Amino acid sequence: MNTSHSPVVLEGQLDTRVSRALWLVKWLLLIPHYIILFFLWIAFSVLTVVAWFAILFTARYPRAIFDFNLGVLRWTWRVDYYGYAALGTDAYPPFTLEDVPGYPARLHIAYPERLSRGLVLVKSWLLAIPHLMLLSFFLGGGLYVAQTSGDPDTWAWAWGSGIIGLLVLFAGVAMLFGRGYPRGIFDLVLGMDRWAARVGAYVFLMTDSYPPFRLDQGGSDPVGPAPPEPSAPTGEALVPQPVEDPVGTGQP
Repeated sequence: MNTSHSPVVLEGQLDTRVSRALWLVKWLLLIPHYIILFFLWIAFSVLTVVAWFAILFTARYPRAIFDFNLGVLRWTWRVDYYGYAALGTDAYPPFTLEDVPGYPARLHIAYPERLSRGLVLVKSWLLAIPHLMLLSFFLGGGLYVAQTSGDPDTWAWAWGSGIIGLLVLFAGVAMLFGRGYPRGIFDLVLGMDRWAARVGAYVFLMTDSYPPFRLDQGGSDPVGPAPPEPSAPTGEALVPQPVEDPVGTGQP
């Protein structure tokens, strides 16, 4: 298992002109995306099962399914970057599965020509356990139902936020009081988001490259240039271009 290089490249360019208070209502602005992503992730889950059987019998991930699933992951990353996994930009995420070179958040996963038929049986759960345990601290438990103390018949909704959520909240409060986005927090948050993306690609069967136990911080992925896009001709890579003035950027 190769840990020196990852086929997953996650990038996020911090917009230094992010609005002080827009983050307070981004959950509302993102509702259309959340609704669409709900159905996209249902399709993603079904197609991942189909891909599992395809890999088991042919050692190949069907290209059309790979392209669609990568598109769902890209869409999700753009929404997360705009929202509460980073708060890195005020440029509203586009409604598309395609890569958007002009958007400050991008995700690339190199298409694997062949995958191990044996690893597909164990990598999504057994081999990924150490990473999943770490990600539970990074991402938290999300929204869940908990039993209230002292009353076994009473249940209530609870929210379990991870380290990323707490750091982004701290950054939002700092921006609200005019101190800007602390660069150290941004770099750390992007490092954890990048870790989660690498593990996700492995768990979702899109690569056999085991995710490194490494916190690569910062907006630019330090593993190297972006791999070729699944839709690009062989040998032709789409390299992300720096974004100087994303459309839709809010002013403080």
